[in-house]
Amino acid sequence: MGKFISVLVIVVLIGGGGWWYLKNGKDGGNQVVDQLFASVKEGPLVINMTESGSIRPAEQISIKSKVEGRVSILSLVPEGQRVKKGDVLVELDSSSLQDSLVNQEITVQNAQASYVQASENLEVVKNQAKADVDKAELNLRFAKEDLLKYKDGEYPKSLNELESKVTLAAEELQRAVDKLKWSKTLFEEKYLSETEYKSDALSKSRCELDLATAKGNLALLKNYTYKRQVAQLESDVSQDEMALERTRRSANANVVQAEATLRAKELELNRQKARLEKIKDQIEKSTITAPADGLVIYATSNRGPFRGNSEPLQEGQEVHERQELIVLPTADTFIAEIKVHETNLKKLYEGLPVRVRIDALPGQIFMGKVSKIAPLPDAQSIFMNPDLKLYNTIVAIEGGAGVLKSGMNCEAEVVIEQYEKAMYLPVQCVVREDGKPVVYLKTATGTKKHEVEIGLDNNRMVRIVSGLKVGDEVMLTPPMNTSVALRASEEMIDAEIPDRAKVEAAKQARPPMGGPGGPGMGSGGPGGERRMPQISPEMREKFEKMSPEERREFFMKMRERGGMPRGPQGGAPGAPGEGGMRPQGNWPQGGAPGEGGARPPRNWQPRGDGNAPSGAPRPPAPAGQEGAK
Repeated sequence: MGKFISVLVIVVLIGGGGWWYLKNGKDGGNQVVDQLFASVKEGPLVINMTESGSIRPAEQISIKSKVEGRVSILSLVPEGQRVKKGDVLVELDSSSLQDSLVNQEITVQNAQASYVQASENLEVVKNQAKADVDKAELNLRFAKEDLLKYKDGEYPKSLNELESKVTLAAEELQRAVDKLKWSKTLFEEKYLSETEYKSDALSKSRCELDLATAKGNLALLKNYTYKRQVAQLESDVSQDEMALERTRRSANANVVQAEATLRAKELELNRQKARLEKIKDQIEKSTITAPADGLVIYATSNRGPFRGNSEPLQEGQEVHERQELIVLPTADTFIAEIKVHETNLKKLYEGLPVRVRIDALPGQIFMGKVSKIAPLPDAQSIFMNPDLKLYNTIVAIEGGAGVLKSGMNCEAEVVIEQYEKAMYLPVQCVVREDGKPVVYLKTATGTKKHEVEIGLDNNRMVRIVSGLKVGDEVMLTPPMNTSVALRASEEMIDAEIPDRAKVEAAKQARPPMGGPGGPGMGSGGPGGERRMPQISPEMREKFEKMSPEERREFFMKMRERGGMPRGPQGGAPGAPGEGGMRPQGNWPQGGAPGEGGARPPRNWQPRGDGNAPSGAPRPPAPAGQEGAK
């Protein structure tokens, strides 16, 4: 009986407690039953962020191949060896350049001979041109002198001679006439014989003929011979003048042609000489020497893990022009290269102190400062994950000579602010409502919303500037209904929403943008859709055997590894309406990403502080980051 009463009492107590919970705990929105709270604490607070990175030399010389084309490495200095200025680092194969050097020297000799021949030919042409011009000028001068000679010398002389002959012939005729007249008188008186009389008559006739001939010659000279001879001599002068002009032009043309030939030969000689010097320079560059003292590090060893699948630098390997071969640090100063997430850029600026811890040197801390922040995100990170924006940041390390080595992994703690005495809370206690940071403060009757002023956070604790006092208790997991409502506002917009059926019908009626391999492949299909490449039959069979859950898990893993592309809006590949790739027709039914698969949260981002695993979901409305905006 006593045992029964004990059990009955226990049942009554449990029932009463359940009724009280249902009445006060379940329906009471401001009750504090089953809630977790955190107390406002005061003490030292360091606002920092921790990023992983690697050690690099602060000053280094990049040594590249300067030999054109692809050549093989004949000898190579061992990696890690210290060298001095002038030591041979790499010797490249120059056998083909040596053959080209011999051929080029022959070509230069031929060009030199052609240049000398053209130079001498120019002198010959100039000499011949001068001789031809001088001869033409002499002929012209002679022609002019012949004309003057005839006009002023030969013609007056001939004219005078003929006029004298006419005068003499006239006088001879007069004498013959007088003699014949006297002879006739004597013949009539029988003092002369008939024979003598006839002889005097014949002399008279002869004198008449001589006078007529002399007058005819004089008229011929005046009316014909003079005019013809003057015209001929004037024509000779004109012809010689034109011949002189032709000779001068021809001589000038020959000289210009010879000078042009000489210039062409000179340019060809200079070109061949420059090519010879280039080959000699290439042969000299086949032996690469150290420009300064330093430690030899192969460029293939200095690259990151995703900079290509190039094999390590070794003898016999072919290298191309401008390929980086060796990195030669020239000083014992080092830097740390870290990548900062875009959400932390607002906290970061140059000059901030940094504590650097080396994985290989536990217990040692090196101090440094932020010296450079990249203006653009790292392209490699964007390639691996378009939604991940990391900015390369350089930290100048103080000291480390003889201890630090290039390539060591490190952890850089950037100290943004530090307080010897400050109030702080866990970051998840603070949310933003209506753009203002608030907490849910514990009171005697429950919880109430309370505005606070906050500072920066270190991704774990957020600094409380005002609004709370030490010892106040606030809700550790405040309700998110108000902040979510801000993102999902029901405010109407002034825009017309198209009918989906009409849009789909218009898309179906649109002509295709090219066939296979055309604009629709890769990045230009209708509507901006992109198609994924065809998959093999083995992969298709593997997908068909998977369950929908296994398929979604597979694609999520591929995305996290960077093996699957993402749509412009961050959705999984192939997610309808989210800009992702649309799968080809050979994807297994129900297995394509985004076709019934759960889409990962859009706020998945690495925390960047080393405290949360990569890809872990961030807490909603991070207080420290929001407070710094």
